Amino acid sequence: MAVVGSNIRPEIARLPVQQHASENSYEPPDNFLEVEIVNPITHGLGGNRYTDYEIRTRTKLPVFRLKDSSVRRRYSDFEWLRKELERDSKIVVPPLPGKAWQRQIPAFLRNNDGLFDDDFIEERRKGLEEFIIKIAGHPLAQNERSLHVFLQEEKIDHDKYVPGKVRNA
Repeated sequence: MAVVGSNIRPEIARLPVQQHASENSYEPPDNFLEVEIVNPITHGLGGNRYTDYEIRTRTKLPVFRLKDSSVRRRYSDFEWLRKELERDSKIVVPPLPGKAWQRQIPAFLRNNDGLFDDDFIEERRKGLEEFIIKIAGHPLAQNERSLHVFLQEEKIDHDKYVPGKVRNA
């Protein structure tokens, strides 16, 4: 290790200052990970309706294969992820936002759009985002294959999925 002023005792010598390019000052750090849930869309008609959410991920973590990704997921996909993490990981998995049973009663018995009410969808979106940010930010969860499939694969293929750990991509 080179020190400034070699005639100074090494234990008190100053280390050389590393020069940083000003254009790099505003780049995300190497441990950068950002996950956001946006753009909920309700599909279908009548009893076959469902809402999915766009999950955007940006990262510089080497364990993730893609540095930028965008996938669409339903609430049931979040339930799958939670179940997989509870089974395979050593982390305490936070709860998902509730199933909203009161909103699933027949339409003629309620005075709103149930699960497809804009306020409910936004409330659920926030809860799902809080859940996935906690999970994705956990160092042990970042090595779980289920999280990688959930965040970066276009479709979750339950038949081909094999639980396990992911090593640096």
